[in-house]
Amino acid sequence: MTDASPRTTPTVAGRLDALPFTRAHLKVLTGSGLGWALDAMDVGLVSFVLAALIAEWSLTGEQASWIASAGFVGMAIGASLGGLLADRYGRRSVFAVTLLVYGLATGASALVGGLAALIVLRVFVGLGLGAELPVASTYVSEFAPARMRGRLIVILEAFWAVGWTAAALIGYLVIPNLADGWRWAFALGALPAAYALVVRWGLPESARWLERQGRHDEAEAVVERFETAAPLGTSRRRRPQRSVEPVAQAAPAATPVRLSAGERLRTLWAPEFRVRTAALWIVWFCVNFAYYGAFIWIPSILFAQGYDLVKSFGFTLLITLAQLPGYAVAAWLIEVWGRRTTLSVFLVGSAIAAVLFGTATGERAIIATGMALSFFNLGAWGALYAVTPENYPTSLRATGSGWAAGVGRIASIVAPLTVPVLLGLGGAPLLFTVFGAFFVIAAAAAWGLADRRGAALDDR
Repeated sequence: MTDASPRTTPTVAGRLDALPFTRAHLKVLTGSGLGWALDAMDVGLVSFVLAALIAEWSLTGEQASWIASAGFVGMAIGASLGGLLADRYGRRSVFAVTLLVYGLATGASALVGGLAALIVLRVFVGLGLGAELPVASTYVSEFAPARMRGRLIVILEAFWAVGWTAAALIGYLVIPNLADGWRWAFALGALPAAYALVVRWGLPESARWLERQGRHDEAEAVVERFETAAPLGTSRRRRPQRSVEPVAQAAPAATPVRLSAGERLRTLWAPEFRVRTAALWIVWFCVNFAYYGAFIWIPSILFAQGYDLVKSFGFTLLITLAQLPGYAVAAWLIEVWGRRTTLSVFLVGSAIAAVLFGTATGERAIIATGMALSFFNLGAWGALYAVTPENYPTSLRATGSGWAAGVGRIASIVAPLTVPVLLGLGGAPLLFTVFGAFFVIAAAAAWGLADRRGAALDDR
């Protein structure tokens, strides 16, 4: 592969990788992370709204599963298109548009009067949400210094726990205690529409993407902003010496990465990338199936087992709180053990916890095993989002990440529809054993990924 600008691209990449963690990095991380948290809040709210609507609208399990799956249909389409658009039009702009789309659709969901309208709006919610997540992880990874890139992406993913905890609090405090509480929950989910404006005008475009587009002056201006930003923890603003030795850049190969959408999609299966792509798609599919099948349905499963809405929502809130330490441990281990080992260990832990949760009886056992499942599963998600964009070069990164996420969303469509069937066949023990098997398959597939711990991103 050849670089369109061999003189400037290594300089921009090297300068970014040589930087300390600055206030500018913190702004990118928190700005993207807040959008991520709002995404999680929307997805989390659905699990609580489902339990409420089953009681209020007398929905069957099949009808409730279609509400959940409709959002994932949109997410599958959005993830696939979002990556292509981000490689064509830039990370920041696509990030902002996706926040706007799903924020408005979520707010409109508060006004629906029936099942059909809610299902249609959930598809639109999914379009925005599905496109946003892989774009955000690509965006942050392209600013992060190589030595801490994996850790920062896991921290970004940890904002998911913040959003899901917010959803659990809304589910616990608002939905059971207010008339039409589920409508108020959706209304709160419209907050991302306003936040989209902050994202669009407050954050910089990726310097690496600008460089690949030949917009060298704009890329230079963005890098200058980071070089002159104060390192975190100091008030002094300094400019690093240009003579600082950058992290070694990946050697360019002979075949160029193509820039049209069709060529980018074909390149995912070129000899250099086909094993990585296959491994990513398997991991994303299996993790999505098990995660969304379990966590979307946990409040409803507990409700069906005889716990009232308040108690089932309270259990879910406690289970959700275990996500944050899961992310914290994964963020530390990913730069110690590497990406593949951390990902596979957390997936195996998820498999064991899933089987234990499915066979748990009694309140303490349900909470303890549910917290273990939450800890390991969300730590695995952090590692997966860290490793995914690293497996592709800059000109292909958002496309590769988006399509991996899109394949995963196919599983998240199927999983909620499968849950009522598996519950009817063998109850929670069978259901969570199946989820455990999917986690095991994902753990094995993780070893087909490239592990770029401490290495520079491929800026072809």
